[in-house]
Amino acid sequence: MTNEPVQLHVLISGGFSGAYERLLPEFKRTSGLNVTTGSGASQGTGPQTIAAQLARGVPADVVILSREGLEELIAAKRIAAGTDVDLAQVPLGVAVRAGTAKRDVSTVEAFKQLVLKAKSVAVPGSTSGIWLRTDLLPRLGIAEKVSFKVAPRGSDATRMVAAGEADLAVMPVSEIVSAAGVDFAGSIALEIQFVQTFSAAIVAGSAAIEASKRLIEFLASERACAAIRDSGMEPLATSG
Repeated sequence: MTNEPVQLHVLISGGFSGAYERLLPEFKRTSGLNVTTGSGASQGTGPQTIAAQLARGVPADVVILSREGLEELIAAKRIAAGTDVDLAQVPLGVAVRAGTAKRDVSTVEAFKQLVLKAKSVAVPGSTSGIWLRTDLLPRLGIAEKVSFKVAPRGSDATRMVAAGEADLAVMPVSEIVSAAGVDFAGSIALEIQFVQTFSAAIVAGSAAIEASKRLIEFLASERACAAIRDSGMEPLATSG
């Protein structure tokens, strides 16, 4: 009887995807493991959030998503206890259509004026977009004055900007620098910045615990740091 190679199933949100896609070939080569990757939003509504996919039985051994989304999964008993690891942090930035004039987003006032003058602002329907709509813009007193286009995912937000359907997008820098058809205008001012943490964890009931641990340890290792930085993020964990 031959041993079938372990098949590892990963569900990942957009923020860490750029780094993950760079790192996955090396992990597969060095581990000999087969990895199947699906994607979903960290938070929000709709059938393609990671939580909704897990609830309907989509196979997953490892999830990689925002810490806010992961905490919801932990509360829902979807995560194997004690397996969560913070991998990287990323600030919010502004995406504009490729080739458009450089925009100033470096001060609070510059950011306010930019979003107020925009005909429409694309935001992800997930963690960063929820924070922008429910926290930051109300604090700035402009929530009712900004025209939003809420995209299911960060990749949908950048597509809207690239296609001219939205003037700009506000979202994690890591999702801007890897997107086609947009330019990175800069990170928003520190006083109003929301730095997201992206984390990995093993899904409760996974039959591939050891393989899952190997993947998370690899993503949290020194070997992963360069790819994480190149994707616009700052690595957090350095296990081995």
